Amino acid sequence: MTATAQADPIATVGLTKRFGRQVAVDGIDLVVPAGSTYGFLGPNGSGKTTTIRMLLDLIRPTAGSHRLFGLPMPESSRAALTRVGALVEGPAFHPYLSGRANLVRLDAADRTADRRTSARRIDAALDRVGLLGAATKKYRAYSLGMRQRLALAAALLMPRDLLVLDEPTNGLDPQGTREVRHLIAELAAGGTTVLVSSHLLSEVQQLCSHVGVMHAGRLITQGPIGDLGVTAVRTVRVQTDHTAEAARVLTRLGLREVRTEASAATAVLDGVAVPEIVPALVAAEVPVLGFAVTAPSLEDVYVELTGEGFDVSG
Repeated sequence: MTATAQADPIATVGLTKRFGRQVAVDGIDLVVPAGSTYGFLGPNGSGKTTTIRMLLDLIRPTAGSHRLFGLPMPESSRAALTRVGALVEGPAFHPYLSGRANLVRLDAADRTADRRTSARRIDAALDRVGLLGAATKKYRAYSLGMRQRLALAAALLMPRDLLVLDEPTNGLDPQGTREVRHLIAELAAGGTTVLVSSHLLSEVQQLCSHVGVMHAGRLITQGPIGDLGVTAVRTVRVQTDHTAEAARVLTRLGLREVRTEASAATAVLDGVAVPEIVPALVAAEVPVLGFAVTAPSLEDVYVELTGEGFDVSG
């Protein structure tokens, strides 16, 4: 395989990492397509961060191989990593330096950075993460959320073809989380491939075009988010004390897999227009105490694949 502009930004074959007898990452074949926003999911301890550290040549794999932009690693790490911005457990900031001074130091250490544009790029990065007003404040006085924002700013100092973000919303309040989500969407719209490692399934479901799910060190599924059944099937739930009659109406309308429970009737919505359902129930004199249409979430998919709740570590 030769490196091309169209090569997948990340591709691994049998990537494995052992720590003694413990297998932290077990032979994964991860593919992150160009231009995608890839949600790398799994509970704490599932192997996400270890995988990312191998991808960025921070630790070496026990077995397997990987390429960045089609370039073999670690042989081509210098050429490949200049195209990558990363947030992995935060860079080592100096507590007695200001946020801006820390970024000046990091930018000076980057051999690919243009010194003539340093001040402009640093201010732009601080502004993008909402820290321009706190740029002169010492890092030791930053809150956890502010420190996370500064780490994001560090990853944005130079234009990158690939951003690797490990739990980028850690420590952020809901407003900060929304801002980071919008920032990632803007970067992706501009052509940057983004790998987002997270345990926040709802955030990933809103943001990502592709998903890979880790469990106990193994990559149990990956692909376009629509192909995982996250949004493909919608279920209707009618809360009523006339469940048998409600089930008959849903069947007559053409819904599939109609079932009854103690106080509800459920069915799979199969091309039936949602606004038709409640009027049909009312016309049949079925009292509707509640009505909802739901779709499988990423958490539903995870539980179906593993048989475990998402908060269970491998």
